[in-house]
Amino acid sequence: MKLLIKNINLVPIDGKRELIKNTNIYVEDDRIAYIGELKEDIKADVIIDGKGKVAMPGLINSHTHIGMSLLRNYADDLPLHDWLTQKIWPTEANLRAEDVYWGSLLSMVEMIQSGTTGFCDMYFFMDEVGKGLEQSGMRGILTRGLIEEKGKEEEKLKETKELYRNWNGKGNQRIKVMVAPHAPYTCSPSYLERIMELAYELNTGIHIHLSETKKEVEDSIKAYGKSPIKHVYDLGLFNLPTIAAHCVHVNDEDIDILKENKVSSVNNPGSNLKLASGFSPIDKMLKKGVNVALGTDGSSSNNNLNMFEEIYLASTVNKAVNMDAVSIPALIAIEMATINGAKALLWDDDIGSIEIGKKADIILIDMDKPHLYPIHNIVSSLAYSVQGSDVDTVIIDGKIIMENREMKTLDVERIMFETERAAKDLISR
Repeated sequence: MKLLIKNINLVPIDGKRELIKNTNIYVEDDRIAYIGELKEDIKADVIIDGKGKVAMPGLINSHTHIGMSLLRNYADDLPLHDWLTQKIWPTEANLRAEDVYWGSLLSMVEMIQSGTTGFCDMYFFMDEVGKGLEQSGMRGILTRGLIEEKGKEEEKLKETKELYRNWNGKGNQRIKVMVAPHAPYTCSPSYLERIMELAYELNTGIHIHLSETKKEVEDSIKAYGKSPIKHVYDLGLFNLPTIAAHCVHVNDEDIDILKENKVSSVNNPGSNLKLASGFSPIDKMLKKGVNVALGTDGSSSNNNLNMFEEIYLASTVNKAVNMDAVSIPALIAIEMATINGAKALLWDDDIGSIEIGKKADIILIDMDKPHLYPIHNIVSSLAYSVQGSDVDTVIIDGKIIMENREMKTLDVERIMFETERAAKDLISR
């Protein structure tokens, strides 16, 4: 398909220009072929008039658990460890594959409708998430969360290997698979070493929770005499490409380790604030040269998957924490949700910015809204004023997935119905 988006204001996130006014974007098949003044010889199968809209790269949710939409608003106002051990894990023990399928589809609808085009997921029954990815047209990384459980360690590793064989590279390369030890406090050093062996065997990366809470760090120091980050570094985990979710309670040595080993940290401000985990020192990390991406975490701890809300929080809360009004300016917060996310997911050659030759993962924002007027600064509007519901059109891999707020690939009403049914049945079990 040949697609032309004309008369559009563009925030390319290309490291050169913050804004290109009244331009045109031409897409051939799945890639961006041309950006600039309209040429007479351009022939398009589909033309979208971008007047009154802003184009930007699709948002990337670099750490989430999309099947957890089944538990949205189920277990709130609890500390993380109580939330996990008393509410979430006992309920998840009763999950069925069908539950995760419908919960994941619901999350994909929510993400598409709020401008997210790609994500990195950690959960169970990941084949079901793969099926949803193929149907939705989204781009995603699948990781089967690995929690050490006596007698089931090898079975879980086998599931990850099968997940890789079944899904890595599927959907015109829209789907990737990584290996996901849940955290150092749920995986012993010996199990982490087995997990690392598997990642080497599959030639893929690692997705892990690190230094999320103060308790986690204190327990690690008691058990190993070092922080969780230093602990897994000494085990050799960071010799593999690593996505480190949270990194809230980190010291200078931890930050240096992340930088030197090119580990991407994923900030999850909404979830961390709600669970009172703290707030990651992202300004310090960025200044030290750490790649910091952005994620929502699961919608049972957030309680949504709206990346525009995370962009807002990443900037504004950091200003308050640092008592510095210029900390994490608007463009940096947007980069965290786009190009930095692409780097974290090892996808920045193809996505994360709107440039000629890159994949056409593009979202259009409807700026003709009262809460966006007057439009003094479009970049500021995107970071501080735009809502997920302002996303008008979503293009992924050159295909229109949503247009004028109308979903093209998923039956929203049926997904909502089936998820409600599955969630109630899960809780009753």
